[in-house]
Amino acid sequence: MNKLELMKTANEIRKGIVTAVHSAKSGHPGGSLSAADIYTYLFFEEMNIDPADPKKADRDRFVLSKGHTAPGYYSTLAHRGFFPVEDLTTLRKVGAYLQGHPDMKHIPGVDMSSGSLGQGISAAVGMAVSAKIFGDDYRVYTLLGDGEIQEGQVWEASMLAAHRKLDNLVVIVDNNNLQIDGPITEVNSPYPIDKKFESFNFHVININGNDFDEIDAAFKEARETKGQPTAIIAKTIKGKDVSFMENQASWHGAAPNDEQYAVAMADLEKVGEALCQM
Repeated sequence: MNKLELMKTANEIRKGIVTAVHSAKSGHPGGSLSAADIYTYLFFEEMNIDPADPKKADRDRFVLSKGHTAPGYYSTLAHRGFFPVEDLTTLRKVGAYLQGHPDMKHIPGVDMSSGSLGQGISAAVGMAVSAKIFGDDYRVYTLLGDGEIQEGQVWEASMLAAHRKLDNLVVIVDNNNLQIDGPITEVNSPYPIDKKFESFNFHVININGNDFDEIDAAFKEARETKGQPTAIIAKTIKGKDVSFMENQASWHGAAPNDEQYAVAMADLEKVGEALCQM
């Protein structure tokens, strides 16, 4: 995909996020919207995956460590063809397979059940270690929240990743600066995030996580990095492209009502129309 196609796809994924959370009347839109560009690049450009064969042995693996942003993950998987886009409206419904957090047993394309913050990166490290032991060439990607990295288990996993020289592992931190209780600087600041990962012997790349040129360059650099894992620190806007959600901690885990849903979808339609003029 070229940059414009990726931008249009990300916009459709954002529409899916808002639609799913509105339908469920619960969920986590803010961090899903901030990470939509990262999701888009990973699943439409970077990763070796096949919706027709979700469990193929040589596929690249993805672990959503910040599992509460499942609406973003599900919308991406749906638009990539793993299951029908229409199923997004069943999010969190009783008896539906699209649960509030990713479930590898029931959702096509999900490689790891996740949601207990701090644990997903450990699973990703384990997958990367396995690939090294068995000589497999798949790569492993894991997406963390910046509030999530307040968890100690994140750094235990990072220590092992660097010790094992896991150059097949890419850790992405969605650095939107907000968690459920407010700015991460006020709750329990993890800054400087880049220096922390550097001290754990990661190759670190700082980017604007809502800019596809920078995203593209970062993942290409990660592929070229040998002998150490890569951490991409992606500065993003929480609630990206929905006017009343942007940079608002209150939209970490809240669903729009009918009136707010209409405004949000109108915002995203405007973004789409602007992209069509490019």
